[in-house]
Amino acid sequence: MTSADSGTAAERPAQPVRGRPRSEAVEQAIVEGTMRLLEEGVPLGELSIERIARTAGVGKAAIYRRWKGKEELFVDVLRTAEPDDPELPGTSMRDDLVALLEWQRRRGLASRSSAILRAAHAQMKSSPKIWEAYHNTVIAPRRKLGIEVLRRGERDGELRAGLDISLVNDLFMGPMLVRAVLRPDADLPEGLAETIVDTLLDGLRPTGAQPVGGATAPRSVSSPAGPPECARSVTDHP
Repeated sequence: MTSADSGTAAERPAQPVRGRPRSEAVEQAIVEGTMRLLEEGVPLGELSIERIARTAGVGKAAIYRRWKGKEELFVDVLRTAEPDDPELPGTSMRDDLVALLEWQRRRGLASRSSAILRAAHAQMKSSPKIWEAYHNTVIAPRRKLGIEVLRRGERDGELRAGLDISLVNDLFMGPMLVRAVLRPDADLPEGLAETIVDTLLDGLRPTGAQPVGGATAPRSVSSPAGPPECARSVTDHP
């Protein structure tokens, strides 16, 4: 051994870790293969692990090493196609609510432009197991986050005390969900999140409280009445 070779392991340059990049490439191939099948209009009932594996060019074992089954994989594919989860500024209840609703607005725009999301959302409720997985891992945590924001606002005096927080959360999220999910023809303009939040806060703040976070006087939101089915609950929509 030469003097150049006699250094300790700590002194020698670290060798690159092998295997991880390939693992990520396989996972990406599986997700993209599933997306491709959805874009082609393959119904969920025909979206088998075997077919996904064949499309992705991997073995079925590669899928089962990463996901327990089709339902778990499908939820991950949906989350990949949607905008990233919102980062809340934490400056005030009002600002956090605006961030949550702005995410819903951008998600609505993405659903309108994405063949994957349109196909997936149209078919998802036909599979109770996939809907339950999506609800438990996506919808329920987002709803919990909104309720936590409102409870913090109540504690900090930004929201009138004694309100039904679960109902108030539906009041904030409902208008954006109606426009984004139930009325695909409705406008989703920039500033809509601020308008909804400020309009509702005008009636929900404690008496005499001043707007927080630079809110201005609420602007009116006018839109034609939707069809009767729009009156149903929207809190369980994706």
